[in-house]
Amino acid sequence: MYLFKKGLVIIFGSIFIALGINIFLVPYEILDGGVIGIGLILNYLWGFKTGATIIFFSIPIFVIAWFKYREYFYNSLHGMIISSFFIDLLKPFSTIVVFDSVPSAIVGGSMVGIGIGFMLRYRTSTGGTDLIAQFISAKTGVNVGINIFVIDSLVLVVGGLLLSMDSFLLSIMTILSVAMTTSLIARKTMSKPISKESVVH
Repeated sequence: MYLFKKGLVIIFGSIFIALGINIFLVPYEILDGGVIGIGLILNYLWGFKTGATIIFFSIPIFVIAWFKYREYFYNSLHGMIISSFFIDLLKPFSTIVVFDSVPSAIVGGSMVGIGIGFMLRYRTSTGGTDLIAQFISAKTGVNVGINIFVIDSLVLVVGGLLLSMDSFLLSIMTILSVAMTTSLIARKTMSKPISKESVVH
């Protein structure tokens, strides 16, 4: 029953993330952070598929996870693949403009945060920055949402330089929404330390 619930949560979270990105972020070239942000930058600049790019750039992170955090590798691999699949599958929704740019940045970020947060509650994630944030949280006890915010900020700076100041400012609103929503939903789960058995030395 737990695995069934976990599967449903991964699909639910992935759809939330994909809709948040395609409906609210893509129309205004707004970025999320981390590997998703990298995928969006390449999509905006050269038309690369966001989901496929996420998978490509996640490979080195999952190699590290295989050797250091085998449990995270197994738990997050399917989350990363399924969320990337839905991001590309639901790309046609990017033609729907629901709100102006500022509300879109906030709502889109909140939807991404909801998707990530619920996945984290079942010890899974989209990989990438979320996976790195889990590593740091497990080692330091710092909330996973805060870790995501710090790492994602680096991607936003690069994206702002390559895209525009409008994209940069809107993206700040987005990652704040992502971080706060993720932190709110996942804080109890991520406060639990990793057991020694789950770490492969």
